[in-house]
Order: sequence, then C-alpha cells, then structure tokens
Amino acid sequence: MDTLNENPLIILAYVGIAAYMLHMYIGDLRAEKNGAPNPKAMPGAKPALPSVYWIGVFGALLLLGMETGGEIALGIAAEQSEMVWFFVFAALGAGVVEEVFFRGFLVVENRGRAALVGSCVGFSLIFALIHGHFWSTEEGFAWTFTTKAWFTTALLFANSLWFYALRFGPWNPTRSLFPCMVAHAASNLGVFVVKFAQGYIIF
Repeated sequence: MDTLNENPLIILAYVGIAAYMLHMYIGDLRAEKNGAPNPKAMPGAKPALPSVYWIGVFGALLLLGMETGGEIALGIAAEQSEMVWFFVFAALGAGVVEEVFFRGFLVVENRGRAALVGSCVGFSLIFALIHGHFWSTEEGFAWTFTTKAWFTTALLFANSLWFYALRFGPWNPTRSLFPCMVAHAASNLGVFVVKFAQGYIIF
C-alpha cells in the first residue's frame, strides 16, 4: 500500500481539500441560481438535470462491472491491492479533487471540437498513468508491466474518457461538473465494495 492509502493524517488532509473545493463549488452554484453568478466561478459550477447524474453513475458502474468481470476472466482478480477501511474517505474525496483538476481545469475549451476532444484524450492518458500501476516502490523502484497493470490502466483511461464525455456530452448542456463528481465518487465507492466482497479491505 502506498503512503496515501495507509496514513490517516494524509487522508484527513486530502478529505479536507476535497471538502473545501466542494464548498467553493456549492457557493458558486448558489450564486448562479440566485441570478448573480460569480465572474470567477470554478469551472463547471453550473446546475445539471437529475438525468445527467443517473447517466453518469450508470456509466461509471457499468465500467466497474466490466473491470471486475475482466479481472476474473483474465485470472488476475487475486492481484488486487489491499486497502485500509478508512481510505474510502479519500476515495470519495477523489471524486471532487480529481474532477476539479482534470474535468475542470485540464481541458481545452472554446478552441473548437478537435481541440476539446484531443485534450480529453490526452489528459485521460495522463490521468490513467499517474495512478502508478506500471511501477512499484515497495522494495525499491521497479517497473510492473503486468497484465493487471495494463488492464487497470486501460480501465482508468476509459473511466476518464467517460467523465469527460459526461461533462461535455449533449446530455449535459450546462457542462456542469457536479455529475462528474458524483459518478466518480460512485465508481470509487463501488471499487471499495468490490474489494470488501473479495476480502481486500483491512480493518
């Protein structure tokens, strides 16, 4: 397990950052609804229809189901990493923090469709790679180009593309970031539930 996974103080700090970001977003959303939008509002701090939330969660859980089934089919389910139970709070916080950075700031808007799509693909690749499944530092640095690493990284890439599509797709005309946050948090919570069912949660 990495430091973030097992250190409760780091997890607490991360959750605090997520809570602060969410507070900023809710403040901007309230200003928008009151007819006095903040000119420096956070990206995507717009209201969204309930249907967009359902679409987002459905897509995220469908990808999780594909990942879980794929791991079983490939015989790599036993290569799951363990997770301490309180890491679930950081996982939920990531639904805010990662969405703000990637689907909020790390995207090229207002430069045409090609630039938008290209940036979504490029930053999705970065999103997948920074999760660090291709290397290990438990016993010194070592590359881990295993089937599990490739498969998990590919699913992270697909998840990121889905979250970008959720924000910029025609079903989300306001380009609200809130459905992306909810879908991402639902996906991470689903991962926790799967790990719990498979016996990889440490209490």
